[in-house]
Amino acid sequence: MKKAVVTDKSPKAIGPYSQAVKISDLVFVSGQIGNDPKTGEMVKGGINVQTRQVLKNLNEVLKAAGTAEKNVLKVTVYLTNMEDFPVVNGIYGKFFSEPYPARATVQVTRLPKDAIIEIECIAYKSSSHGHADDEGCCGGCC
Repeated sequence: MKKAVVTDKSPKAIGPYSQAVKISDLVFVSGQIGNDPKTGEMVKGGINVQTRQVLKNLNEVLKAAGTAEKNVLKVTVYLTNMEDFPVVNGIYGKFFSEPYPARATVQVTRLPKDAIIEIECIAYKSSSHGHADDEGCCGGCC
């Protein structure tokens, strides 16, 4: 059954969508922009600051869903300027660890609230006995 994920540690949805949706062991996180959840305003300081805030927001939604960045399978990055890619890539590479998620990066004309970056992802939630369902049984716990 599909269930919405909601947290006040990441900006509230600015439209008719959920911050994330869980179904089975999958978590689909909506695009996060560089809004400060406390003020509702876009952080100031350019691509470096916005990327860090986006990843912080993403992390809070993942935590609220009961998972973490290490369980992210697929990421889509939207940039308003592809020249920002090297900066984003450097910060992204410190946020995620190997094996890195699959990823697509796309340049777009405009993003909500005039953000310069937005990131969405798909993650899985480990089962209660510590492994994803496709990793096989851990010897007697199943």
